[in-house]
Amino acid sequence: MNGIDNISRLTEKEFEKFAKLIYEESGIFLKSVKITLLSNRLRKRLKALNLNTYIDYYNYIENLPDRSKEIEALLDVVSTNETYFFRNEKQFEALQSECLPDIAKKNQSKKKLRIWSAGCSTGEEPYTIAICIFELMPMFRDWHVEIIASDIAVSVLDFAKQGEYSGRRIDKVRPELLKKYFNHDSQNPDLFKIKDEIKHIVSFKMLNLFKDTYPPDLDIIFCRNVMIYFDKDHQRRLLSGFYRSISKVGYLFLGHSETIHTISDDFVYKKVLDTPIYIPKGG
Repeated sequence: MNGIDNISRLTEKEFEKFAKLIYEESGIFLKSVKITLLSNRLRKRLKALNLNTYIDYYNYIENLPDRSKEIEALLDVVSTNETYFFRNEKQFEALQSECLPDIAKKNQSKKKLRIWSAGCSTGEEPYTIAICIFELMPMFRDWHVEIIASDIAVSVLDFAKQGEYSGRRIDKVRPELLKKYFNHDSQNPDLFKIKDEIKHIVSFKMLNLFKDTYPPDLDIIFCRNVMIYFDKDHQRRLLSGFYRSISKVGYLFLGHSETIHTISDDFVYKKVLDTPIYIPKGG
């Protein structure tokens, strides 16, 4: 048994060290009330590395010749990944009834559709987007359709690539859509697998929003319930990057509790089906 099993939580000084490291590497801002949560998350890495104290782990990271892989592992365990298919359903209704048809009309000459799910977690969001697109066929038939799904946590991307879901993750998928876009696992009656035609248009990649290059030429960006983890400076940087990457006639979807008011004037608020969406200023 590791000595860490007998340590309840980080000291305030240790918390400050890790919070600063996490902020510098990812932009995630951890308030002091998160000390117990962070302690529990870090304990996973201490056990994996057979280290006895939090400060041992901090020094281990600092002394690595190349710490990039361990930073990935650190950010993986501290990331929160809570999602399910058709989360905030009104947004997907707006996507399917207005946003996608509008882009189909405006991009008719080039027949290309590029969407980014930033902070895709375990994959339910990008796969839901793909289902919305397939529901609009033949509107996008013969188009090049690409959904780029990214997250900072490698473990959730591995899960997403498998495309296998059960329980509350699929509770909001209507029965006819479940039958149309999922294969039922005969060995496990509670498990449903995304069909290959859906998986084919979704690509997953690890991406740090403040260290890596954003995908260009985007028509739609989903970045929901991600900004809440950043301070205003990083929120501004994020929105500025989105503005540079998105088409002037594109759409930005944020979480319902997120707003760009007082943070950025690059995007303009637009209400579609009683749900907030943002469009690039001047678009």
